[in-house]
Amino acid sequence: MAKQGPHTPLWWYGDVAVPLAARLVAPLYGALSGLRRGLYRRGWLRRKQVPVPVIVVGNITAGGTGKTPLTIELVERLREAGWKPGVASRGYGRDEPSTARWITPDLAAGLGGDEPVLIAWKTGVPVRVDKDRVAAAQALLAAGCDVVVCDDGLQHYRLARDIEIEVVDAARRYGNGRMMPAGPLREPVARARECDFRVVNLGQASDEVGDVVSCGFGEWAMRLRIDSARPLNGGRQVPLQSFAGQRVHAVAGIANPQRFFQMLRTRGIGVVPHAFADHHRYQPEDLAFGSELPVLMTEKDAVKCQSFANRWHYAVPLQAELPAAFWVALLDRLGKLARG
Repeated sequence: MAKQGPHTPLWWYGDVAVPLAARLVAPLYGALSGLRRGLYRRGWLRRKQVPVPVIVVGNITAGGTGKTPLTIELVERLREAGWKPGVASRGYGRDEPSTARWITPDLAAGLGGDEPVLIAWKTGVPVRVDKDRVAAAQALLAAGCDVVVCDDGLQHYRLARDIEIEVVDAARRYGNGRMMPAGPLREPVARARECDFRVVNLGQASDEVGDVVSCGFGEWAMRLRIDSARPLNGGRQVPLQSFAGQRVHAVAGIANPQRFFQMLRTRGIGVVPHAFADHHRYQPEDLAFGSELPVLMTEKDAVKCQSFANRWHYAVPLQAELPAAFWVALLDRLGKLARG
């Protein structure tokens, strides 16, 4: 059975009966979702196009599947290929969500959202947060970007897109196959077949004890690699292997914290796990564990702990790896769009 996050309903991914209230609400959620999708498909609600290619990295389930590591790697690949990418995001969980912002690496995650700040810090490309993704795309175009990458937003149909990439967690897949709140689906599974690419997040080799993970036909495998740890208060990165045989506090405020913990364990690190809710707003007391052990955390968590970090705190960079053929196929599709 796939591991659960701290606030993931047990019945989404486990052998637990779905509560009656959730079963009753799910058809209504599905009907409203389908109605909205149908209105855009029939042209009764208008999609807005921008004069540059738009790539959406998203999923049809609630919660994280590995979209942000893929978005970061996608931005780097586009830049290497000569494109000038910019990233549009809603900035989920940020303060003042109605205010559009340019995201800089040093902006507080509370203002920009943890994923947008992380993307800006890792890539240095223009990142714009706006609940109106059309306006965000237009701002990126005005800033000189020639391709827009949307971190999440598969269901934001108002912005016309040229390429859709669905990201799936290999262990969880679509859970019990039900619509929210009875299950994790934001849209029916059939919607995923409309996407141009399906990327399956396999995590790290053997990172899901007891689970068999695989890729099917037409799916692209994504592995997540961790090799080093970066001190939050400055200094050189150190090999992750230097923590092997030691006990550490491991911190993860992501949708599936157990994946991060297990990735560290496969490196021979003794993990004392501390799982927080996705998008948790960290305070210094959250990391006061009462022992002077190293504290290893995801980079998504680190951008929210930078201001009060000490010498024990480390961020563990995560890199998405996909087959070379995936990048060839995607860049070829993008090139045809530009030529067309």
